[in-house]
Amino acid sequence: MFFIDTSRNGKPVYNAIVNQSLDNYLVNDLKLPGHGLIMYINNPSVIVGVHQNAYAEVNFPYLKKNNIQLVRRTSGGGAVYHDFGNLVFENIVIDNDDHFGDYEYFAKPIVDALHDMGAKDVEMRGRNDIVVNDKKFSGMTMFKVGHSYAAGGTLMFDLSMETANEVLTPEQDKLESKGVKSVNTRITNIKDYLDEPFRSMTADQFKIELLKRIFHADSLEDIETYKLTDKDWQIIDSRLEGKYDTDAWNYGENPGFTNYVSKHFDIGTVAFNFSLADNKISNVKIYGDFITGGDITLIEKALTGAEFTESALTKALETVDLKANLGQIDAKPLVDLLLSK
Repeated sequence: MFFIDTSRNGKPVYNAIVNQSLDNYLVNDLKLPGHGLIMYINNPSVIVGVHQNAYAEVNFPYLKKNNIQLVRRTSGGGAVYHDFGNLVFENIVIDNDDHFGDYEYFAKPIVDALHDMGAKDVEMRGRNDIVVNDKKFSGMTMFKVGHSYAAGGTLMFDLSMETANEVLTPEQDKLESKGVKSVNTRITNIKDYLDEPFRSMTADQFKIELLKRIFHADSLEDIETYKLTDKDWQIIDSRLEGKYDTDAWNYGENPGFTNYVSKHFDIGTVAFNFSLADNKISNVKIYGDFITGGDITLIEKALTGAEFTESALTKALETVDLKANLGQIDAKPLVDLLLSK
């Protein structure tokens, strides 16, 4: 494994829109052979999953009043708040998908490093979370292109819990499924669980100490490193322009169809926003924090025009490979959700 330095002109990049696009460039364009790791810090921002309805996840008046960026990632997962007290780590693996989907594999170096820094109770929990004393401080996600992929997540060091609780508005069903009543009752910062001097560090200082332990190095200079070049940054800038830096991508369209139903399953939250005409689905959009390498529009197309009955909806969903395009879920619970409107 080697480190990919994403600083620019010798300075860290904090722009969340820029940072969120890096994995896409590294997987699709640069394609450095082997296993690379990037780690960065974002300015205050809300990051939503590629399939999420931002209008159902974010308190927009608060977001705009406090000049918080809204950024849509290119992978699945849920909405998270970032600020200068939060780290993001991503493993970039090229031409070897042996560990795709194995969150524990990529969490282990982080967990081991935190154990070494005094947080002995840190452990992997559930599908893609890292927790301490039953409270989450890191969530992970992945996206794949061919046999290459990015796998990483957040690491809350000294994040503003008050801001996170105000700006995020998760589906109530998702909270209830986890037995909690609000966002901040189930998340924590890792800072207070660390030994000194780590507990008193800034997030930037903590990042350096974390990297040294992940790479078993005495200093950053001892770590094999690829530094993004001026040419790399020119391509990144061009990729951003007209897509990832647009409101159309980051905010997405709120279709405003008549019916909205949502439920949290083992694969994550799945929501249907749809309209009916003559007892048939006339329009439908699927949202959620599920993680898939498939194409959910195939499911939307299969449902469009289907009679709004259990048998017809089941038949429509059975024409699509749900496992490949959504996750490990059968047609029946999805049909039950649709009919619960």
